[in-house]
Amino acid sequence: MPARLNPFATEIGPKITRHLQAAHHELVATTVPTGTMELVNIRVSQINGCGACLDMHVKEAARAGEDALRINLVGAWRETTVFSDAERAALELAEAGTRLADGAGVSDEIWEAAAKHYDEEELMVLVSQIAFINAATRMNVMLRVQGGGDKAGSLG
Repeated sequence: MPARLNPFATEIGPKITRHLQAAHHELVATTVPTGTMELVNIRVSQINGCGACLDMHVKEAARAGEDALRINLVGAWRETTVFSDAERAALELAEAGTRLADGAGVSDEIWEAAAKHYDEEELMVLVSQIAFINAATRMNVMLRVQGGGDKAGSLG
């Protein structure tokens, strides 16, 4: 299925991309481990059905040193033993923050579980990253951007 349009062939696309990349650079320069951020990105990409983002973040996770087994098990994180309690809390927050329309949203229990492992600054980073990757996945899905051609490190 071909993409609906090339965002870089528009006037606004490159401008928006520069701002999104600037936000991304701020988020990765924090104390939340890169591996955790990429696991969150993978899970949100899976939920939203974004092949382009999934392609990118699987490669970025591997580049960050994530083990192939852990990358492959992100979609079943609840049923595995390979994620730490902190990673589980981040993944649960990502799922709840992505599936807002499904009902409960981010419950106090989910928030408190994340707050056991992350300080306020790190929680803000996670919330921002979850919002950021949701925006990116949803734009790519609407535009039908295809996955498979990303090169690790393309975000800079």
